[in-house]
Amino acid sequence: MLEDQPAAFAGPLTAVFERQTGASAGLLTEALEGLLVAPDRALPLPPASDRSVWDLGTGRADSVTMADLLRRATADLGTPWPLPLASAAARVHTDGDRVEWESAAFNRQYRLNRAVVAAAATDEKRWIDEVADGVVLLCEQSSWCWPAHDDTRRRHGAVLATVTDPYLDLGAGDVAGELAWIDHLLGAALDTHYPGLRGRIRHEARTRVLEPFVRRRDWHWIGLDGDVHNWNPWIHGNVLVAALRLLDGPDDGAERLRVISLAIEGIDRYVASLPADGAIDEGYSYWWNGACRALEALDILTHATDGALDPVGEIPALRETVAFPHRMHLGGDWYVNVADGQARPPVDQPWHALHRAARRAGDQDAEAHAAAHRRPDVPGTTEHAGLGRLLQGITDEAWLAAENSPSPLPRDVWLPSVQVIIARERGGSASGVTVAAKGGHNGEHHNHNDVGSFVVASDGVPVIVDAGRPTYTAATFGPDRYLIWTMQSSWHNVPELRESAQGAGAAFRATDVTASVADDASGLSLDLAAAYPDVGVRSWRRSVTLHRDSECARVVIDDSWGYEPDDTERTTTVRLLVAGAVESLQDGLRVTPLGDARPVRVAWDSGIRAATVVRDLDDPMLSDVWGPTLTRIELDVTARDRVVVTVEQNPDE
Repeated sequence: MLEDQPAAFAGPLTAVFERQTGASAGLLTEALEGLLVAPDRALPLPPASDRSVWDLGTGRADSVTMADLLRRATADLGTPWPLPLASAAARVHTDGDRVEWESAAFNRQYRLNRAVVAAAATDEKRWIDEVADGVVLLCEQSSWCWPAHDDTRRRHGAVLATVTDPYLDLGAGDVAGELAWIDHLLGAALDTHYPGLRGRIRHEARTRVLEPFVRRRDWHWIGLDGDVHNWNPWIHGNVLVAALRLLDGPDDGAERLRVISLAIEGIDRYVASLPADGAIDEGYSYWWNGACRALEALDILTHATDGALDPVGEIPALRETVAFPHRMHLGGDWYVNVADGQARPPVDQPWHALHRAARRAGDQDAEAHAAAHRRPDVPGTTEHAGLGRLLQGITDEAWLAAENSPSPLPRDVWLPSVQVIIARERGGSASGVTVAAKGGHNGEHHNHNDVGSFVVASDGVPVIVDAGRPTYTAATFGPDRYLIWTMQSSWHNVPELRESAQGAGAAFRATDVTASVADDASGLSLDLAAAYPDVGVRSWRRSVTLHRDSECARVVIDDSWGYEPDDTERTTTVRLLVAGAVESLQDGLRVTPLGDARPVRVAWDSGIRAATVVRDLDDPMLSDVWGPTLTRIELDVTARDRVVVTVEQNPDE
């Protein structure tokens, strides 16, 4: 029985499809019926039976990546498969741990992905056996939903998944998509050696994902309340893949159209939410599992309609979001990180997906940024990217032919939708100092309380930094989120006003925000007072500016403020979080960054009392980026109404 169905949504995708098909909005589903290719041609991937592509010795696919996966898959043979346990699933409700169950579930899928590529590369039965084992294990796994996401406790009072009421989350969508790619790639071999298994795949995908997707339309990730985030394209993209390939029975036509139409409508909501500048308030790290997922889904839809539906180049926000990764690039493997992102994300990003989207959007800078990561002699993608991404990366001939090129490193970037500016000394080079600053509000997706914060990099390496986020637990997305130190403004590069940190929520925001971009200087000016609870501050004016002097560029942070009278003698501090070795100097300090970047001198007005707090990092999500510690500098400005901090590469170096 269908639950309450929301009214249909028509956004920018719908408008483009109307133009491209000539159909009115109400008849798009009927038009789609005549455009979709057959299920066995619906995914942009040659089947393993095409040995001109897949043969490891002579095929056109990426032999380096396949050989690496085959080597590691061979090491898996004969070892126990990872086993997600009930006791591990229940931990999210007891001690908040979600890693134990997720690690086992993820590693099971990673092993299966390795076996899938080994089967395609070698055409050997032992790998079909390994794939069949992994597929059946997934089919017999009680739930594909990650326990931290399941609503079973709220709906049924249970701490384990309710198999008669499956929850459709990122994990469930991923498994359905994974099984669809396996079916498409290895379907003929599975029919030969394991007849009936493909029917099991279809049953489980329909029961756990496709039927709940259509029946229950209160999924928060659809965005019916206007809050659209990265879950939307991630799940809708996997649903689209599953429906295109697995709904292939003689009586599945109407269901296939219904599911695909709803998936397109859902992605349309996400595309409609993208700002004109293409920025993602969750930051660079989440672009890959948000906007990139939307671009990938639309690329698959273009293939599945033989090019009849091709919206990316016609929607400005989609064209602009293709540029977001290189606009957030500091240099090397470092990026501007806001919200829950890491400053040094995983190196095995699916760069081919960006390359493909950039080609479709006609963005040569974005294409160059992706190609900068193409190394023909090393594996180009991994099983951790997800099976669809892995298989497309192995077989994308334009990506495999891409020549390594430098990243564009634009001199100035201003993204008004998120109020983020990035300015470097000169375009095309990470050398020298770079600054990024943000305004925004404290109700952003994956928010940290960081209105007015900034990052300074030396030679592309952050030295005044944003810590990022620790390993996710149950507390990360619950009412205790801002008890986590990395989420608090106290551990960002913002002031503490009369011993008060910033508040959480969209009401706590920057006001009177102005960006300036010029040859001699670029920066951001904003008022931070509204980001704090009422502590009697009339205004707190902050300007963060990169001055491009010919001899020595420098970043200047100029804070000035006014308070109502107060008799409590509460302390006001300006805080800086730094990474690297810290050495005290007169009215400042010298910081030697990580890696081989040049040291910087951080200086402030004379007479200010400074203190340091060293934070030990015992979480690998943080220590793998920054090493064992970060250092917070606290400048006591209680008796003042202005302070100027200057950052420049150490002139003595």
